[in-house]
Amino acid sequence: MPVVEQSVVISRPVAEVWGYLTNADNWPNWENSMVECRQTTDGPLGVGTQWRGVTRILGKRIDWTSEFTEVDVPKVSTAKSVGGPINFTLSTKCEEVEQGTRVLYRLDTESGLGGVFGRMADPLVAKIYGRSVQASLENLADLLDHQASQ
Repeated sequence: MPVVEQSVVISRPVAEVWGYLTNADNWPNWENSMVECRQTTDGPLGVGTQWRGVTRILGKRIDWTSEFTEVDVPKVSTAKSVGGPINFTLSTKCEEVEQGTRVLYRLDTESGLGGVFGRMADPLVAKIYGRSVQASLENLADLLDHQASQ
């Protein structure tokens, strides 16, 4: 199972970072590959909440639906795919550190991100996507730091 794992430290409190990350509408604002994302179930984020979105990886459009299987406010959320061409589990963790909040983003894919492109492409696609995730996390840090300074 290919894994992409990246992290960033954001100089904002955990509750603020968590609140931003757990709003589906915010993801396209900072996550480079996210074209759209929205919550499709009512109520606050919790186990069973579903999000639907579109991701673009290496020019390939991937429509997906995920369902949250773990929500531990304000520490961790885990969602698994329940629709789309790639079976994945995405976990985001927020941890208080001296400088603010460390965000850990971990994507586990069953057949690999390259499954859409061909299994031989898995290592290359994972490496490229890992770089994209790191850039996205840095976007998130910049965005939240900028919002705080206004």
